[in-house]
Amino acid sequence: MSDFRERLLAIFTEHRAALTRFLTRRLGSASLAEDLTQETWVRAATVSTGGAPAVDNPRSYLFRIAANLAIDHLRHAHRGIEVDAAVPVRDAVADPAPSPEVIALHRSEMARLLRAVDQLPPRCRQVFVLTKVHELSYAEVAARLGISRNTVMVHMTNALAALDAHLEVESGNDG
Repeated sequence: MSDFRERLLAIFTEHRAALTRFLTRRLGSASLAEDLTQETWVRAATVSTGGAPAVDNPRSYLFRIAANLAIDHLRHAHRGIEVDAAVPVRDAVADPAPSPEVIALHRSEMARLLRAVDQLPPRCRQVFVLTKVHELSYAEVAARLGISRNTVMVHMTNALAALDAHLEVESGNDG
């Protein structure tokens, strides 16, 4: 080991606790500070193996590396690139994705709805699809189909009643 690296290691060992406190104040996380304290030594040791750099004050050199690592971490954290959380915290956060059971239930309900829509009379189904799937207003549906707005309303009322009755019958058959 080079003289500079041995001296740097001795100074790092002597000031390790101070480096960790410094990083904890900057980052607000003791575990992250501990990680970056180790990274400080890795960076310093890596640089010092390539030949002794011109360093007048090794203690300041170590603190400058630590400060730069903290700045880099905060810069990345603000971009959402990296998040430091303890395992219990990560485990306590709910997964926003639905569970496989919920996905299966939703698929089953969608299949039931599609079967019910398929059984509607053609014009009634057309009005329902234009209104609910394509999100057209009653006036837009009436203009597109060449029927009155009141006729669209009658078809929608009939469609919703038929779907409700069909889904209620299917639910009764399931249980």
